[in-house]
Amino acid sequence: MSKQGFAVRSLIALAVAGAFPLQSALATEGAAAAEGQDTPAASAPAANQLETVIVTAQRRAENIKDVPMSIASIKGDKLDVLTSGAADIRFLAGRSPSVNVESDYGRTFPRFYIRGLGNTDFDLNASQPVGYVMDDIVQENAMLKGFPVFDVDQVEVLRGPQGTLFGRNSPAGVIKFDSAKPVFKTEGYLTLGVGNYSAKNAEGVFNIPVSDTVALRFSGTSQHRDDRVHNTNPTPGKGTQDFEGYRDNAFRLQALVRPTKDFDALFNYHERDYHGTATLFRANIIKKGTNDLVDGFDYGSYPSDGINYQILKNKGGSIRLKYNLDDITLHSITGYETLKFNSRADVDGGYGAVYAPPYGPGYIPFAVETADLLPNHKQFTQEFRAESNYKGPLQWIGGLFFFDENIQIDSIAFDTFSPGNPQVAPYSVQYQKAKSWAAFGTLNYTVSDQFKVRGGLRYTNDKKDFSASRIDYPAGSTTLTTATTDLHDTSHNLSWDLSGTYELDKNTNLFARVATGYRAPSMQGRLSALTDKPSKAGAEKALSYEAGIKQDLFDKRARLSASVFQYRVKDKQLTAGSGSVNMNQLINADKVTGQGVELDLQANLGYGFSSTLGYSYNDTEIKDSKLFVQYCGNYGNNPTHASGCTPTNPAGPFAGTSLINGNPLPRAPKNQLNFTLKYSTEIGNGEFYAYTDWTYRSSYNFFLYEAPEYKAKPLTEGGLRLGYKWGDGKYEVAAFGRNITDKRVILGAIDFDNLTGMLNEPRTWGATFKYNF
Repeated sequence: MSKQGFAVRSLIALAVAGAFPLQSALATEGAAAAEGQDTPAASAPAANQLETVIVTAQRRAENIKDVPMSIASIKGDKLDVLTSGAADIRFLAGRSPSVNVESDYGRTFPRFYIRGLGNTDFDLNASQPVGYVMDDIVQENAMLKGFPVFDVDQVEVLRGPQGTLFGRNSPAGVIKFDSAKPVFKTEGYLTLGVGNYSAKNAEGVFNIPVSDTVALRFSGTSQHRDDRVHNTNPTPGKGTQDFEGYRDNAFRLQALVRPTKDFDALFNYHERDYHGTATLFRANIIKKGTNDLVDGFDYGSYPSDGINYQILKNKGGSIRLKYNLDDITLHSITGYETLKFNSRADVDGGYGAVYAPPYGPGYIPFAVETADLLPNHKQFTQEFRAESNYKGPLQWIGGLFFFDENIQIDSIAFDTFSPGNPQVAPYSVQYQKAKSWAAFGTLNYTVSDQFKVRGGLRYTNDKKDFSASRIDYPAGSTTLTTATTDLHDTSHNLSWDLSGTYELDKNTNLFARVATGYRAPSMQGRLSALTDKPSKAGAEKALSYEAGIKQDLFDKRARLSASVFQYRVKDKQLTAGSGSVNMNQLINADKVTGQGVELDLQANLGYGFSSTLGYSYNDTEIKDSKLFVQYCGNYGNNPTHASGCTPTNPAGPFAGTSLINGNPLPRAPKNQLNFTLKYSTEIGNGEFYAYTDWTYRSSYNFFLYEAPEYKAKPLTEGGLRLGYKWGDGKYEVAAFGRNITDKRVILGAIDFDNLTGMLNEPRTWGATFKYNF
């Protein structure tokens, strides 16, 4: 190596070490190795090199460095640590740059955000701009997206519009899960775990080759936790007494049939059975005029007069066929999902009401207890895809996609002070039928050994039929009346993308990408009165630009990915509240813009240390000078409780409204940072390891309007796992802790009734034993 090359490399090492001090050891070793000094890393460089990450973001298996888009993967030790203690899908929040996950339904209704783009809607047919793909099957309804994470090979986060190859409602990006597939050898594992709150968890896998052409893989998980919150209502026996326990069981059975080397058939069947409690909406836990918890707040206490439970049953399956011809590979992917869901909660978050004392905690203007049900849900998808596999500079993919979904949503009101629950009225029902088909294709062309370009197109046709009904008594009448409104919509869209990769040297790739995305029109109608009408938001369309660098450093012992991006979404679909009514309204903003940076860094530091660092900055803005929304509900005639919050935006054209032009998107923190550090060393006949992970995110607004009560505090959470492996990795015992500092902050709120908030998970800890065979 020339002196100039060594100087450049050393400067890079010093720069990385300065930004990331824990890499100083690696920088020193890397610089020494560059001069050929006799160090352990120089004599055996492969031992410390990072594993090559293979992803399928472009529906082909590729080195992540060669994919011309901002993409991250989570697998292996990091995935095991983040899911310690049977963590649900929300473990992804902040664990990859620009990614947030939250839920108003706990473990059963995750809402995903990428680069600030998401949807805060709590309605059970709410669409999201982040696509969720499990084993090549799009999971459209939010209830499908909370399936427990077990026996997963890899998680891929594809940032930016994915309108060409994935298509289905993915203008913000795609989160892609790939389960471990059957293999032709006998293997498996069993993991048993215990933890605080009497947690008991078991996970197991058994893979067996039935013959030379058939292999089976069974994997399952059983997760249990006792209640950890108690009802302290001063009228004992009224309402559910204990909360936040759950029983979550799921399994997956896969069969791989490979009669010839050119044909594969993979069959997948999975089920989930969840029984637990809904998210606790805690009344008046926010200090008026601030985002602080009230003095004396007790996490373990929840005074309520309502019933709380949640039940989810999900069944699904898929058939994936793959046939290799001489120059073309054919794919057929068929998927079917069905689920039933029932969730009931005390939405007012307390007991009683102002007109029926005693009431509390704090001011309860009116009692609200509801149940939402999905008694009928069916989703069918079919994809046919062909791709080239011959040698040459031009490669292509082409295909057809079909989507068919039918759902029914029941919303039932309960009256705490009247007998006969559930009440005959009011009762709201929504029916939705959605059909979509698409044709798509991409071309990849190798211009030279250093320069490759890619372009894609997708035509989509969406049709949606929606009906909303309410059964209720008209004012002053004792006769039940039904009001029904129908909505229909057909939309078309052509999405495209163009990207390129330039190999600066054998370790460094530059990339740039411009892409469009599309989300079909949305409809909903949780009607709260006979005169209400369902709301509709038209299709939104996104245009995104990004550019970045992907680089292997220090003889492939470190890997850097950095990108900058800017996007614009026209007719952005937003969810607005309805003042003092438990109902959302869908609206379109003229435009929403976003820009930012993303950084991913992995490194084997030497001396038994390895680390990862991720950072993102997202600056979002709503741009619509005429758009206004209703802010928090007005609490009646009591002068000391005239309003539950303190809105700070300019007043809108009507009383109780705020203009939101210039506001950031809700649930979109500007800054996110994640960090992991692992140390491992040989002790005795085994390996001891210590792994810590940390995530930080800045504050964000809960709603479209701004108010100090409804602004999340910055949050830093950390985890720790200590373990020992022996018997050539056959046995492993570990202790873990999540949210080890026990930080408690408000993550979300309900604004129509009182200063009701929802909190993050408290500290959990436990131990596991794993047996591999």
